[in-house]
Amino acid sequence: MQVTETLSDGLKRELEVVVPATTLDERLDAYLADMKDNVRLNGFRPGKVPLAHLKKMYGKRAMSEIVGDVLNESVQQALSDREERPATQPEIDLAGEVTMEQVVEGNSDLAFKVAYEILPEIEVGGFDKIKIEKPVAEVTDEEVDEEVRKLAERSRAFDTKDGAAEDGDRVKLSFVGKIDGEPFEGGTAEDVDVIIGEGQFIPGFEEQLVGVKAGDEKEISLSFPDDYPHEPLAGKAATFDTNIVEVAGPAEVTVDDAFAERVGLESLEKLREAVRNQMETAFAGASRERAKRALLDALDEDYKFDVPQKLVTGEFEAIWQQESREREQSGRSFEDDDTTEEAVREDYQKIAERRVRLGLLLSKVGESAEVEVTEEEVQRALIQRVRQFPGQEQQAYEYFSKTPEALASVRAPIYEDKVVDYLLELVTVTEKTVPREELMADPDGHDHDHDHDHDHDHAH
Repeated sequence: MQVTETLSDGLKRELEVVVPATTLDERLDAYLADMKDNVRLNGFRPGKVPLAHLKKMYGKRAMSEIVGDVLNESVQQALSDREERPATQPEIDLAGEVTMEQVVEGNSDLAFKVAYEILPEIEVGGFDKIKIEKPVAEVTDEEVDEEVRKLAERSRAFDTKDGAAEDGDRVKLSFVGKIDGEPFEGGTAEDVDVIIGEGQFIPGFEEQLVGVKAGDEKEISLSFPDDYPHEPLAGKAATFDTNIVEVAGPAEVTVDDAFAERVGLESLEKLREAVRNQMETAFAGASRERAKRALLDALDEDYKFDVPQKLVTGEFEAIWQQESREREQSGRSFEDDDTTEEAVREDYQKIAERRVRLGLLLSKVGESAEVEVTEEEVQRALIQRVRQFPGQEQQAYEYFSKTPEALASVRAPIYEDKVVDYLLELVTVTEKTVPREELMADPDGHDHDHDHDHDHDHAH
């Protein structure tokens, strides 16, 4: 086999590979020799079929299989000899003056081109010089009491009343929604509970229930918001023919041992303890995520190297598909967000490059630190993943178990978190106490995160 490098530009490589026809013919003879002992042909005793006869009958078909094997083996051998790791599957180009037919017939050498990008060489270390800030928040007694009070209000009882409905009352009703006088899909419901003032229904619906009584019939008129998720209804004027079944007022909320027992705890003190533990867990998780983000930002700043463009293209396409789905579901245009498709594409291109670069970096760190993900950890994560498909858990489990790419998507976040935890032990972390609101707030300051999960820079 002869290998000639024809391109070496950054991470891009191109090779010309030639496998002599004599090598292919030797492989064919060995293939037919193995076949000789097993093939059964009329007129010949077992194991006595001449090779020339076998070659005449099966040679072309056998050579097609051999050429396919030699192609893959030659590429792997060439990469191994060059001590190179391709970032993606190499592309093989058989185009040339010699046809594959001539190769299969044994009349020509097998010549082809291989194009690929190599993984960059990354030198890692000196993580102790990185300084990051980790926001933390303490759970106060007042915050615990507030959460317990909110829990009590959410589970408060309602008592039927004869009077008119007021803000905070629960109204049980049935309705038929119409647009242009015709009922629309999804606009009919029976015995629905609406708590006036909670804002769970379309704006303007709950407010028009103030003053109704059990047995009333009321027409509610309003318009769906322009940004309503179901696009066919967005901005449309509608009426709802409503029958009031019951009006109930909120009972007084008492936070005591009896209330704690109703929600499954032994006492109020045990309830407060459980609430505190939940809040501390949530705060710790938020602190860790903010520290992780600060770490990744610092790594992105300190480590600059070329990345394989095919990996970036693949990451960008995944991000763009998600963006397109979200816009289709919400009905929001780029103009609605005061931007352009070109600007968003440019933004996501940078995000894709960041993800690939940090993914490669984390992979290198994990490799150097011999970070491993156990089968037990993968199985636990897999069980959590399939629970996202209620009623189809078994099918989902089989899919993930039998699909390498899907199983890799389960393993990748575990590996990433282990590497991040390893790095957080090495870098200098300074804790900063912040208010609860600051800790739990969106760090980007808006609802729609154009980073599409900024910290998900999974190692490849």
